[in-house]
Amino acid sequence: MTDTASNNDYTPPAIWTWDRESGGKFASINRPISGPTHDKALPVGKHPMQLYSLATPNGVKVTIMLEELLALGHAGAEYDAWLIRIGDGDQFGSGFVDVNPNSKIPALMDHSEPTPVRVFESGAILQYLAEKFDNAFLPTERAARAECLSWLFWQMGSAPFLGGGFGHFYAYAPSKMEYPINRYAMEVKRQLDVLDQRLAKSEYLGGKDYTIADMAVWPWYGALSKGLLYSAGEFLQVQEYKNVQRWTDQIAARTPVKRGRMVNRTFGEPSSQLHERHDAADFDTKTADKLAAKA
Repeated sequence: MTDTASNNDYTPPAIWTWDRESGGKFASINRPISGPTHDKALPVGKHPMQLYSLATPNGVKVTIMLEELLALGHAGAEYDAWLIRIGDGDQFGSGFVDVNPNSKIPALMDHSEPTPVRVFESGAILQYLAEKFDNAFLPTERAARAECLSWLFWQMGSAPFLGGGFGHFYAYAPSKMEYPINRYAMEVKRQLDVLDQRLAKSEYLGGKDYTIADMAVWPWYGALSKGLLYSAGEFLQVQEYKNVQRWTDQIAARTPVKRGRMVNRTFGEPSSQLHERHDAADFDTKTADKLAAKA
């Protein structure tokens, strides 16, 4: 591999070899192999659901879902949310890899089953929880369910272009490169237009009802539409997408959403952070001092 990713004369070798870090914010934890790097058991709390996560957009999807389920009265959705610091490589501990062999957050263990069930990939976790709790936020009528799941999987397929593509080259790459930034900016703008046109016709992505599709898309594209993701709001002119803006504000006003986005959050204003969540009362009793003590 060459020393500079901006070398326009770079010719790929016949066989790629991993001989140095690629550079960028997450270079120290990127590697071309899987499996644990160290032995570390995961903690287990008192609740049925044990979540191991961080408040990235993918992590926020699941904490929103759990808070929404609790707000509906599903006591079985009570959960402990343990902080996984991905910058420190916590996701490569042996216990975490046992739950998610892909070493990505979030990962969920459901201890309410006779044999505990592991679930990984955020979209799979949303669908699993919906089906477990009486199809909450997941339509049962065939056409409506298909619409909801189509948008859920749209997000799972689209967000890598937003995160690993645009976000990486715009915010995290060691140098700015015109071609990849332009390529991925174009794709992200196209995705925003897809959402905006859908939301011009429908209150929510799946139809008239709020579903797991909205929970999946909102942490990514809602944050982007408010300029909170990669500080790219002006660059992408996100204010132009009026229907996305309306939808974003509507979901942001929900109390379970406000709570869910705080969980496992380690950045931003201290009042917006709840590093770990082990009881509903944690939202009421947390203070900046307690947060600092957990850091």
